[in-house]
Amino acid sequence: MKIIENLPSTPNTSIIWRNEQLYLLDQRLLPHKEIYLALDNLEEVANAIRDMVVRGAPAIGISAAYGVAMGARARFAADPVTWRKHLNSDIEILAHSRPTAVNLFWALKWMKQTIDQITANQNPFPVLLATAQVMHAEDAKANHRMGSLGANLIDKPTEVITHCNAGALATGGYGTALGVIRAAYAAGKLTQVWANETRPWLQGARLTTWELQKDGIPVTLQADTAAAMRMQQGAIGWVIVGADRIAANGDVANKIGTYQLAITARYHQVKFMVVAPTSTIDINTSCGTDIPIEQRPSQELLGCGGNMIAPANVIAWNPVFDITPAALINALVTERGVILNPDTLQIKQLMTISNYLPPTPKTMVDSK
Repeated sequence: MKIIENLPSTPNTSIIWRNEQLYLLDQRLLPHKEIYLALDNLEEVANAIRDMVVRGAPAIGISAAYGVAMGARARFAADPVTWRKHLNSDIEILAHSRPTAVNLFWALKWMKQTIDQITANQNPFPVLLATAQVMHAEDAKANHRMGSLGANLIDKPTEVITHCNAGALATGGYGTALGVIRAAYAAGKLTQVWANETRPWLQGARLTTWELQKDGIPVTLQADTAAAMRMQQGAIGWVIVGADRIAANGDVANKIGTYQLAITARYHQVKFMVVAPTSTIDINTSCGTDIPIEQRPSQELLGCGGNMIAPANVIAWNPVFDITPAALINALVTERGVILNPDTLQIKQLMTISNYLPPTPKTMVDSK
């Protein structure tokens, strides 16, 4: 793995394939340093996902797909006969890198299906690389569509709150929640973004503010615990967030703090929007209680910026995600369409009917 500075980037993406290597913008160093890591093997990609060089469910899946392609390249070069057997074992390394983000498993399933179609003695690398690149491009395309659909739900200029980072950094480009925010701002429907800092990794403070500042979108940072007071003072029309996994009944796993934000929004009669591609919907998981919640090291809570802030030997509980019940969600926005007040039946229809039509603000059913 090599560290590359001043790599000319592609607009609104932190994942770049160039010169037969994968380049990932190291999100741990933002906003103070824009440094790319050059990765050329599957193990390095798995480590980058695990160590949060790259984060955000769609971006994790796309990066893993490129990792599979590079793994196939190495295995085929070592032995053109047995590469498939060894690659299947390597893919398990990627599968264990982040357990909650279902896009990871969706991407690996897509790559495995592609592997099954490769004939004997055929070099798998070009085929798998092309598949990863299609996945990357399709995600960016889906983000733009979600941005348009979500912005259409906002019927008048308003202020919004967002949590964590669901922007270009977390996806193949443009963003899910931030895609809606970008589209709404361009349409004159959004006057101010309030970004929660998002402890303990501070994705809102470091990443969301960085992205929105680069686009010239007015953003103000606030402590996670300030969101209730901000809603109490009025002017907030929507809370807009992304998702790492959505169960078949519409329950949503997202960055820790999302659940309490949804409860607060319901109390203050602020609408709550979840924006995610259909690859984030896990139709085989019936409800949120069945979603595995990743537990990360307690040191992430006990310190900040490498400095300990808690007493020695204190115990810390550090779940990365929480579950927001579908009953607290006003709108689920996907690239296939919009579901109001999501439930099992509507999600089943969404996943089986590709021409699902989005509602407009006038037809919204307010579920306060």
